Amino acid sequence: MDIFSFFTLGGGLALFLYGMNVMSQGLSRLAGGKLEGILKKMTATRFHSMFLGLAITAAIQSSSAVTVMLVGLVNSGIMELGQTVGVIMGSNIGTTVTAWLLSSIGIEGDNFFVKLLNPSTFSPILALVGVVMTMSAKKSKHKDIGSIMVGFAILMFGMGFMSSAVKPLTEMPEFSRILIAFNNPFLGILTGFVLTAIIQSSSASVGVLQALSLTSSLTYGMAIPIIMGQNIGTCITAIISSIGVAKNAKRVAVIHVLFNLFGTTVCLILFYLGHALFQFPWIDSAISPVGIALCHTIFNVLTTMFLLPFSDKLVLIARKVIRTDGQEASFLDERLFRTPSVAIQECRNKADEMAHLACRNVVRSMGLLFNYDEDIAEEVEKVESAIDRFEDKIGSYLVKLSGFELSDTDSRMVSTLLHTIGDFERIGDHGVTILAAAKEIDEKKFLFSESGMLEVGYIKRALNDILAITEEAFINSDMDKAREVEPLEEVIDDLTDQIKARHIKRLQTGECTIEHGFVLNDLLISFERISDHCSNVAAALIELENYSFERHKYLRRLKSRNNDTFTNLYKEFSEKYGLPV
Repeated sequence: MDIFSFFTLGGGLALFLYGMNVMSQGLSRLAGGKLEGILKKMTATRFHSMFLGLAITAAIQSSSAVTVMLVGLVNSGIMELGQTVGVIMGSNIGTTVTAWLLSSIGIEGDNFFVKLLNPSTFSPILALVGVVMTMSAKKSKHKDIGSIMVGFAILMFGMGFMSSAVKPLTEMPEFSRILIAFNNPFLGILTGFVLTAIIQSSSASVGVLQALSLTSSLTYGMAIPIIMGQNIGTCITAIISSIGVAKNAKRVAVIHVLFNLFGTTVCLILFYLGHALFQFPWIDSAISPVGIALCHTIFNVLTTMFLLPFSDKLVLIARKVIRTDGQEASFLDERLFRTPSVAIQECRNKADEMAHLACRNVVRSMGLLFNYDEDIAEEVEKVESAIDRFEDKIGSYLVKLSGFELSDTDSRMVSTLLHTIGDFERIGDHGVTILAAAKEIDEKKFLFSESGMLEVGYIKRALNDILAITEEAFINSDMDKAREVEPLEEVIDDLTDQIKARHIKRLQTGECTIEHGFVLNDLLISFERISDHCSNVAAALIELENYSFERHKYLRRLKSRNNDTFTNLYKEFSEKYGLPV
């Protein structure tokens, strides 16, 4: 091979890897919400998990990314170790889709339609359309489709460069001697392993093998062990990603390695035993790109068929290899950054948990008014500390995540979450303020007037409901519930003003004292601000739904009372929570 062919081969491989990366990122962004929906169903049977793993890998074109994602999910405590086995097996089958796409490089013929199937014919058109879409499209979905087209075209151009560079090898006697050495299956496995470990992509190493097969010098007997070695080599990415994680997450990498090692051993024995018994006539025949894709698929399907019934045994062996789990699960694992839509969904799950804690804590603290309990008070303070940690960790994670290339939908979700976790943290703070008021009432033995107790009961009921509505709207993305929040917030504002006015009248008659008034005022301020933060959360959800971030304009439009929905709900809530005359 001359120096020019060598550089052509290197450049082709570089283009191939870059194109695969661009295509994979575009597919990941486009999959977005669908990927999140798939992940929610991962608690099903092992067969279900296998098909889900296959679907995810086919969608994002990277089994390595799926494995790293699994390590991150287990390290965060989101998935159990046993749930990952079927997904890993399915991802190995899903990665064969790339080999079938690349096999079209070997299609030849004089027929017009046959020529159309060859990537050298349609790749330039794809590249042109993709570049135009990427540069001119306004919607992120269309930009992502454009980047997928460009990535695929670059990948195919790289494949073409590699195949052109290896064609002169057929005339070199040294190349023939090297290929003869590959008749040794162990050398073939080692070569496939090393090649895949270096470039960290089994799809890319299979692509190199397919380019090499275009020389017609590679036989089935040579290629099959290399393919098996490539499947072992792809485990390197999982092993690297498992460094510094909890023991349970390390076991994901162990399962991935065990699956491919056992699969290679079983298939290798069956292959050579079958050849010894039946003398396969095709073993010394030249293999084509389609043949490589077929062997790659058969190997992964057979391995999955053999080992899927023994999923529990793989988990047991992994637990014996990695003993004792001395590390706690990570709150949110940064390995999920490789699939931003999944990372955002896990932030959303944590934000849901935070919302529940904050709303529940306020309700618990309101229950201590006039009925103080020290044990419950300690629990409220502990939960408040947890809410603060949630806000700090989720916020830091989202800020880092925002530095990655996100789709418009994901970017809006990051912005919404950053706003809403702040509001839920403030809601939690006001729960502690209410607790302080409850403690003061208990310590000073304050006795509110019957009218005062009744009025506080009315506004507590309204606040309980606005918290419940806000929590439901946020966790379930329920826009109907979100639209109920602002009218109820206005009613709570009205109740606050009315209670203050009535307290002043009671002061004048001597029914209440100034000290009572200080405590009552602190409570009413907390109630009003909690309802304000609920309003902010609901407005953020509606903004996200309507692709708008003009919160103040939205709230002004609502409060103008020209909105029929707002007006009707406001009247309904006013009647429901209105103070008795």
